Amino acid sequence: MAQRIAVAAAFLALALAPAALAQSPGPAAAPAGPPNVTATLEKGGQYTTFMRLMKETQQDTQLNSQLNSSFGNNGGGGYTVFAPTDNAFNNLKPGTLNSLTQQQQVSLVQGHILPLYYSMDSFQTASNPVRTQASGRDGPYTLNITSDTNNQVNVSSGVVEVRINNALYSAKPLAVYSVDKVLLPLELFGAKAPAAAPTASQGKPKKGGSSDAASGPAGSDDSAPTGAASGRAVGWSVAGLAAALAYLL
Repeated sequence: MAQRIAVAAAFLALALAPAALAQSPGPAAAPAGPPNVTATLEKGGQYTTFMRLMKETQQDTQLNSQLNSSFGNNGGGGYTVFAPTDNAFNNLKPGTLNSLTQQQQVSLVQGHILPLYYSMDSFQTASNPVRTQASGRDGPYTLNITSDTNNQVNVSSGVVEVRINNALYSAKPLAVYSVDKVLLPLELFGAKAPAAAPTASQGKPKKGGSSDAASGPAGSDDSAPTGAASGRAVGWSVAGLAAALAYLL
């Protein structure tokens, strides 16, 4: 009887073994392919405006292509994206995006992309200013990344400063972080230089016209006799003629 029970227990253990193995957690599966910034933003669910801008400026295609090229090649330097929420765009002054040219919209999007992968910890040692993908006549657009005593990380464009929130995705070669403000570039939204003040030579004209015009060209005082001088000359001529006639008579 005991032998039969032992045999039955053995068969039962063999039957339950596959089910136990199937339920045991295994190692995390490796990514099947390169990361996709569009899929990451779609999964986030509150980045439709930023996604639209990326699509209209073709920056989504460009970035995903670069990620595909670098995947499997140790990731290269990687990329970091600061993704403003829809509320961040809604809080902009009305007409802000429509006031930008197509090229300025490209620069706006590129100003949210760093050509280097940053984990949250590596922000602590970032060397400012940090270069972005955007560039202009004066060189690349830059950001400043700082952290406080509580290890809270902030990013500043020179126009706005915002806290870096949770990571939507962070695995080399791509990191995507949510931000609650649009990082308006200083090069596009900074204070304009004041107009130059008029110089002393541009002062008010003298009353009655220019003194040069009133004085006339040089030597004009000697170009013709005055009316009084002409009268005296005629008078002397008449007197001389009368004296000559009196002598002859």
